[in-house]
Amino acid sequence: MVGFLTSQTSRLKTALGEGVRRWDHFWFAPQSPIALCWLRILSGCMLIYTHVIWGLDFDAFFGPTGFQDPLLVRTLQKESAAQSFWWLVPDAMQWPVHLGCIAILVLYTAGFLTRVTSILAAVITISYAHRAPLANFGLDQVNSFLVVYLALAPCGKTWSIDRLWERWRLARSAVRSGRAPVFVAAAPVASARVVTRLLQIQVCVVYLFASLGKLKGEAWWDGNAIWMAIANQEYQSADLTWLCHFPWLINLLTHFTVAWELTFAALVWRPRWRPLVLAAGILMHLGIGAFLGMWTFGLAMILSYLSFAPPEACAAIESAVAKRFLAGTRVITCGPGWIGRQ
Repeated sequence: MVGFLTSQTSRLKTALGEGVRRWDHFWFAPQSPIALCWLRILSGCMLIYTHVIWGLDFDAFFGPTGFQDPLLVRTLQKESAAQSFWWLVPDAMQWPVHLGCIAILVLYTAGFLTRVTSILAAVITISYAHRAPLANFGLDQVNSFLVVYLALAPCGKTWSIDRLWERWRLARSAVRSGRAPVFVAAAPVASARVVTRLLQIQVCVVYLFASLGKLKGEAWWDGNAIWMAIANQEYQSADLTWLCHFPWLINLLTHFTVAWELTFAALVWRPRWRPLVLAAGILMHLGIGAFLGMWTFGLAMILSYLSFAPPEACAAIESAVAKRFLAGTRVITCGPGWIGRQ
């Protein structure tokens, strides 16, 4: 009996130890930040575009006499924790502050003083959204969670002005000491893994709740939801009413959409299924953009898929770029999952 208990205890300890090891690796194993740096550039461009659009009719969105009157918005947010720096900006300074915000977003996208500008970009994005809550849509929500997570990440470690400046200083030092310039690619860090996991889980949560929300509507059960969307002239970018002659196809697309969103969080973690799941998502969002005119939201969601990009593949691409454009320099590797050339 004692031997049996000892054996079971040993097995339990082994299982718990393996579980802790896998948990630690899942969240904290060092990972290349290259994909996050790409995501900073692409999502930053989307932020610049979004805020430029805000400015095309700035007074209507943020002015004291706009359609989102300050008193109305403050009343709606009275019981919430929503905050915005716009409540502190005098009316006469609103336009200069708006231009300053766009300038900061440009610097963030370019990767200049990224540790500072990434935090400022998150504050700007949230403040705009909270100042004009009645004009928020899916794009604004995706922009917000992307920039907030990236503010926690080393998203300026490569593909940035910060990185170019660091390389220039190292190259100058090497030349002065008679050595060949050395290019050291971004080293794997635990914070990149943590932020990547948070982004991945956030994307899964978005699709899970989107599917659960759809299941509350009768049109998604009887298969007519897709038809109701493509037949709505308010959203029509292309005439798809000819699909009325193929009701089976409409029903199939409707049920496939719900099934894909509902199973996304389960299948995307499986390496064999991940390419198919993400490819289906890309096609779906491109279709929404092409036929329903929601290009910006679709592109923003596709950008979030970069969080699922294999770190090794991203590092290999950077290595290929370095090999192509940094002839005559040495490229040093520095850790597992990091690819470079010596």
